[in-house]
Amino acid sequence: MTTPAKAVRTFAIERRDGTRSAEARDDHLAAEEPLEIRVGGRGVAVVMRTPGHDRELVAGFLATEGILRRREEILDMVYCRPDGRPPEENILDVILAPGVSLDLERLTRHVFTSSSCGICSKASIEAVQAQFPPIPAPLRPERAVLVSLPDRLRAAQPTFERTGGLHASALFDAAGNLRVVREDVGRHNALDKVAGHALLAGELPLAGHILLVSGRVSFEIMQKALAVGIPAVAAISAPTSAAVEFARASGQVLVGFLRGERMNVYAGTLAG
Repeated sequence: MTTPAKAVRTFAIERRDGTRSAEARDDHLAAEEPLEIRVGGRGVAVVMRTPGHDRELVAGFLATEGILRRREEILDMVYCRPDGRPPEENILDVILAPGVSLDLERLTRHVFTSSSCGICSKASIEAVQAQFPPIPAPLRPERAVLVSLPDRLRAAQPTFERTGGLHASALFDAAGNLRVVREDVGRHNALDKVAGHALLAGELPLAGHILLVSGRVSFEIMQKALAVGIPAVAAISAPTSAAVEFARASGQVLVGFLRGERMNVYAGTLAG
């Protein structure tokens, strides 16, 4: 059984007061393993991810790529059994509902996607922007609500507390109530898990919600948020210039450097 954290034997070296000491101890590291995504038995992608919530990751990956729109399009998702052996937890096959056919040629990622891969894997910015319409009903988040979100995110990151090596994406309603949080070694995977959770719960599109991410905001983070209808994105770190341009064109709110009482508003407007 795969786990989001693994204990690794290491030597801790410390220098203090002119002396040097070393001791062997177990260090908990974020797990990173490949996951092959199949649809109807056909391999469509391999992503490097932190094990856990794999079904959400796969559903979200297909949703944010514009391939899946509704929970009803999925009949089941099963781990594969190579040559009759026990199920392989790193190969997940999506079984489509009867009568559902997907245009897998729309996938814009390479077959292999690293945990840090972003806009480098897109065929073109124009192709991505053309897939998803702008936000139909812009959201004006309350400033006081945004200020409260980072603490709520940190309180809901158990694996980060153990490893210090995971990104997180958290979905809040407009009042600041936490709906779901997911961690992963990849920023994009964490968001895909959140998107997949919403798709499998039949909650898309996510109008009236705020996404908070623990790292920087790239173009692809904004694109994924738009794909599932999220109107507002906030980040503890910085956005890229392409992310800002995308947010302004799509009608999304984009807030960066959300730390304490301070924040930078790059796109959209706030209330309060």
